[in-house]
Amino acid sequence: MITYPNVHIAHFIDRPNRFIAQCRLQETGEMVTVHVKNTGRCKELFFPEVEVALSYQPSPKRKTDYDLIAVKKGTAWFNIDSQVPNALAAQAIQDGTIILPELKGNIVSVKREKRFAQSQFDLLVETDTGNKAFVEVKGMTLENHALGAFPDAPTLRGLKHVTELIEAMKEGYQSYVLFVVQFENVKVATIHTNMQPALAQMIVSGQKQGLSVIAYNCSITPDTIAIEHQVPFDVAKTFEDPNSER
Repeated sequence: MITYPNVHIAHFIDRPNRFIAQCRLQETGEMVTVHVKNTGRCKELFFPEVEVALSYQPSPKRKTDYDLIAVKKGTAWFNIDSQVPNALAAQAIQDGTIILPELKGNIVSVKREKRFAQSQFDLLVETDTGNKAFVEVKGMTLENHALGAFPDAPTLRGLKHVTELIEAMKEGYQSYVLFVVQFENVKVATIHTNMQPALAQMIVSGQKQGLSVIAYNCSITPDTIAIEHQVPFDVAKTFEDPNSER
């Protein structure tokens, strides 16, 4: 579990650009400019007056005193912090909450940000049998009717990572794509094929060659996020984008 400090509930007003938002604190009515911890579109979450969670972390080195970390969609909280999935994944793989299928041996180390070819993968997992596995972690915040999808915007970086995970397998590494679903109510995770058909095609190709693609959902409160359990991943599921008319 990861816990955020000094969390305050506010209402979202608008988002002038992808880095900042204007919010109104619920307790005092004060208008504040906040840093949005996700550069994705998130249009299906950011509606005027929706409740948001802000972590108050003032510093002379910062332009804003608050980080926007979560948004309430209906009755459920969605964490949108794009930096938290890597930390959660490393923690959960190490303690056995996340199981890497068909990993040979017992895990002895989980290292962050390791280079291979032209990519820097999120995690390198090593086992007591000398096996090594790369894990590329992707946060998932896009949802419609309990179907989670990635990405919410085209990602050439994500496509490159999948391509090079496949190359790593040819050199003896085990390779995994791990989707950390940053909300709880999800039945299936998939690729947003209409958004990026090439990514879906590369995922399918990788799976045929031994690439493991797995997804885990999270329990969310305004100030915490924790890995819950594995959910099915099915690249063939058709995702209807809730933003298609926005």
